[in-house]
Amino acid sequence: MTKLLPSPFSSLLAVVFISLISIVHCCSPSDQTALNAFKSSLSEPNLGIFNTWSENTDCCKAWYGISCDPDSGRVTDISLRGESEDAIFQKAGRSGYMTGSIDPAVCDLTALSSLVLADWKGISGEIPPCITSLASLRVVDLAGNRITGEIPTEIGKLTKLAVLNLAENRMSGEIPPSLTSLAELKHLELTENGISGVIPSDFGSLKMLSRALLGRNELTGSIPGSISGMKRLADLDLSRNHIEGPIPEWMGKMNVLSVLNLDSNSLTGPIPGSILSSSGFGVLNLSRNALEGSIPDVFGSTTYFMSLDLSHNNLSGRIPDSLSSAKFVGHLDISHNRLCGPIPMGSPFDHLEASSFSDNQCLCGGPLMKTC
Repeated sequence: MTKLLPSPFSSLLAVVFISLISIVHCCSPSDQTALNAFKSSLSEPNLGIFNTWSENTDCCKAWYGISCDPDSGRVTDISLRGESEDAIFQKAGRSGYMTGSIDPAVCDLTALSSLVLADWKGISGEIPPCITSLASLRVVDLAGNRITGEIPTEIGKLTKLAVLNLAENRMSGEIPPSLTSLAELKHLELTENGISGVIPSDFGSLKMLSRALLGRNELTGSIPGSISGMKRLADLDLSRNHIEGPIPEWMGKMNVLSVLNLDSNSLTGPIPGSILSSSGFGVLNLSRNALEGSIPDVFGSTTYFMSLDLSHNNLSGRIPDSLSSAKFVGHLDISHNRLCGPIPMGSPFDHLEASSFSDNQCLCGGPLMKTC
């Protein structure tokens, strides 16, 4: 049987094919240049995060925190977290600390879908406005740093953005109007900054949003009525702001909402009965406001609160007897009000301490050890 030898042409094809595979999987030279500029604006002295970012290695294969599209070789993800269970952190036995700023060169990474530079504690400066030109961005997580300035005005241009986390920074200014056009946004976290102004009246346009965490800022105005139309919203935190006005009745009729933190604001008026009778809430914190009137007597067998905090208000009257019929109440705090009368017997009152009822006008019985 005659053995066929490979032709020079077939050998050449094999070499070309192997070369093409190599080219496809290599880091784009322009992206590598952009990453080097990005690195040059940052300093991480303890863990050696950037030691792998060498000119002699492929940024798609060997650079810590970098991922690429396997076909194009374009950089798609920067994932650098200062708190991680990754081996490099385990070996050092410490969390990370990074200083510097975000270089505008990051905007040259035009295929970028995820920018995570979170929990480094020392990164400062502003978010480059050009970041809104990165049309593929789905995740922006810059939480836990010292970033200043405002949320980019044209943030709404990032039509694919699903996660925006700028929490625990030093940002200021107002929520830009364009933010409410982020139709794909599912997670918004701006907690613990200096963001001021009112919550946009069309905030409810964010139909896909499941978590809106805006606590510990300088927000003013009332709770926008458009929020009532957010059918996927499960977690709303407006705590420690300057929100005023009444708590809307419709808040207790949002079917998915299970965590509501409105504490430490300037809310007034009565507590809507719909909020306390809803079977959907797990955590409800209305403490440290100026709420008044009685606690609605609307609890029932489907009421389930892991935590219910109504403390530090101007609530008066008796503790409603129906609270004893609740399916479950884990933590209850109604201290620092103007409540009167006997503390009901049975659950949940039999497992609560005196601090849950202290500093009221004339409550008696139960753990207070005060005879009625």
